[in-house]
Amino acid sequence: MPPSPAADGAPLATAADHRLAVDMADDAGRLLLALREELAGADAATLKREGDRRSHELLMARVAAEAPGDAVLSEEGADEAARLGAARTWIIDPLDGTREYGEPPRDDWAVHVALVAGGQPVAGAVALPAQGVTLSTAEPAAGPGPVPDQPRVIVSRSRPPAVALAVAEALGARLVEMGSAGAKVAAVVRGAADVYAHAGGQYEWDSCAPVAVATAAGFHASRIDGAPLAYNRPDPWLPDLLVCHPALAEQVLAVTRR
Repeated sequence: MPPSPAADGAPLATAADHRLAVDMADDAGRLLLALREELAGADAATLKREGDRRSHELLMARVAAEAPGDAVLSEEGADEAARLGAARTWIIDPLDGTREYGEPPRDDWAVHVALVAGGQPVAGAVALPAQGVTLSTAEPAAGPGPVPDQPRVIVSRSRPPAVALAVAEALGARLVEMGSAGAKVAAVVRGAADVYAHAGGQYEWDSCAPVAVATAAGFHASRIDGAPLAYNRPDPWLPDLLVCHPALAEQVLAVTRR
């Protein structure tokens, strides 16, 4: 992917940044797969705790070694105010979908790595290690294909949100159950689903890398009221998200804006 331009023409993300996002997500994914083997038979709480911790430590070490001037916001790390004045901030979820990760052999969990500049993700990768897939801005996925006759709306297995159910009813869609936010957005990008609408609460690390890879591939991404997404804000709470096939965006927003 070409470097993302700043307003003054300077690159916000270089080819090396795009590749670093992929490498970090893949390395963390390999660690998490190996940890599942190492802790085979351990209780779910131990597996989830160690997965979060070890993946976070690996990713923090990689940023410190390879992008030492950049700030970091990680789900598993202390939030430091210095990131707000940084030109570049890595927003990381070391293990998105800890519940799913803690239930081997489930594969709907992910690693999120994104680089943000000017409030926008400019490079990113979402690794789905148990599926052997990594989506990234380094090599964006193929653009959206045709919308199927019956669109597919993604919902959580455990707690389908009302907004997604309303969208499905309005579109005459069928529901697709899935785990982590990264896996959900990846399903839209890969053509296995068409709409992911979430209003149940999230943080920036839940959506930043998925939004990077989705928009790089030509999919719609916004708040559920259509407002643009902004990252690296003082409060990282970002409670809602819409990622969908661009041909369905207006129909979906007509429902989610209510």
